Amino acid sequence: MSYTKRLDGRKSFEETRPISAKAGVIPRAHGSAMFTIGKTVAYAAVYGPRELHPKFLQNPKTGILRCHYNMMPFSGSGERVRPGPSRRSREISLVTEKALAPVLDLSDYPNAVVDVFIEFPQTDAGSRCAGICAASIALADAGLPMMDLVAAVSVGRVDDKIVVDLDYNEEAYEGGPVADTPVAILPSTEEFTLLQMDGEISKEDLIKALRLGQKAVKKIIEAQRQALKEKYVGEEADDAGNGE
Repeated sequence: MSYTKRLDGRKSFEETRPISAKAGVIPRAHGSAMFTIGKTVAYAAVYGPRELHPKFLQNPKTGILRCHYNMMPFSGSGERVRPGPSRRSREISLVTEKALAPVLDLSDYPNAVVDVFIEFPQTDAGSRCAGICAASIALADAGLPMMDLVAAVSVGRVDDKIVVDLDYNEEAYEGGPVADTPVAILPSTEEFTLLQMDGEISKEDLIKALRLGQKAVKKIIEAQRQALKEKYVGEEADDAGNGE
């Protein structure tokens, strides 16, 4: 029996869950954002550029980016998340850095570090993609030089269907094979800065899934841009109201 309809009621296999984004949500951070997709909620806070310690980690030619991914203990749809760093959180922190690094220019900040802290109070699959989306907005909100935003979404296979934005129930689907492929994409060029895969999928189906991902991130990038626009339009209105 084939997978005939989305388990959460979405009308199409190409449809993402509902998306929302907001910039400037953490007052004391240099830049911050919230990004939600379905029941997955990501907060990102940026601090820096600031001098990197210990000094042996410094790069005299450029600043470096560090990302810190963390799921709160009761955030997951499955078992309780054990507090503190784990092998998984360190791996996702690293791939998040790699996904964002191509758009970020820190050459004006030698020996410095930019830290991005990504926290999840609630998750329902797709957390690394939501974290990348939130972090991208937060870096732009911090005013750091960026060539583009980065948008991310999961694509893959559930039984015999190619789908976009798998939720937890689809990742755990037992009626057939499942492949989950998180991707991060530069919207201006459609280049991939992240491509991972869990599960099995044919080359032909993978190509179809990646094309759907390139299409889906257009909706995500619009939400990211709108979040930044709303923040800065709001600030300009406040300044005008204060007579500045």
